[in-house]
Amino acid sequence: MKMPLPMRRWEDQLPAAQKRRMRRGMYILPSLFTALNIGAGYFAITETLQGTMADSWHFDLAAKAIGFAIVADGLDGFVARLTNTTSDFGREFDSLADVITFGVAPALLAWIWGFHFLPTDIPPDVRRWVVDLGSIAACAFLLMGASRLARFNITSNPEPSNPGRPGKKYFVGMPIPAGAGVIAAVVHFEFGDPVQSPYTALAWLGLVTTVGYLMVSTWRFYSFKDIDFRSRHPFRLIVLLAVLFYGIWLFSRPVLFALALLYMVSGVFWRLQWIFRRRHGPPPPTYKEASQTS
Repeated sequence: MKMPLPMRRWEDQLPAAQKRRMRRGMYILPSLFTALNIGAGYFAITETLQGTMADSWHFDLAAKAIGFAIVADGLDGFVARLTNTTSDFGREFDSLADVITFGVAPALLAWIWGFHFLPTDIPPDVRRWVVDLGSIAACAFLLMGASRLARFNITSNPEPSNPGRPGKKYFVGMPIPAGAGVIAAVVHFEFGDPVQSPYTALAWLGLVTTVGYLMVSTWRFYSFKDIDFRSRHPFRLIVLLAVLFYGIWLFSRPVLFALALLYMVSGVFWRLQWIFRRRHGPPPPTYKEASQTS
């Protein structure tokens, strides 16, 4: 009985020169979205700097630019996998873009928006102390985000509970676009109005530090990569996505704020659930018990 021959893709039937030209052209698609990612990050940085000299709505524009970059960052990976145009160059290009857009831009926004506009009528030593701590927290956010990207590039994303098996459903540590999204969502929720209370600045300091720690942690966060848009899905999923997009269109501030915080808390929830199972689960069998049952 003859085995059926594997089906060849239509690209394989083209001449070699035409395939090379087509391949180079297809690589442009994900790179365009990565370039949009960098452009949005640069725009966010310039708007943040303008916010120090003009109206506070520049901070809101910076937050929106980071949100737009998150969408572009998701699309470049999706397009690369869909068109089978992943490459080492694309990964490095994407990582450099993420450092700018999701590292430098949100760190600068977090420091200027959260600490630069503290009132001068508070004790000078207290104000200087809070501003310096905010600068350290913003720098730590940038360093931990870059470390998160470096770790992602040299590992195959193992499951936190099973380091020997590659995972697809979860990220190990909070991804840096989500960390930047938390910063942007809070600024957008506040209409870009900067922090002017030292107590609020301390709370903001704690949030920025927490997001940075979650990025370098080994806690798992859902990756959404197991969702195949080319396969059939229940109709209720389409309805849910439509309602979500419509809610973002009408009520972007509270909806994006809730989504960002829920995603951040989801990693904490999974970690606590893992600790609870580990503490209250049955003890592993001894060597003697395992040999008797085998």
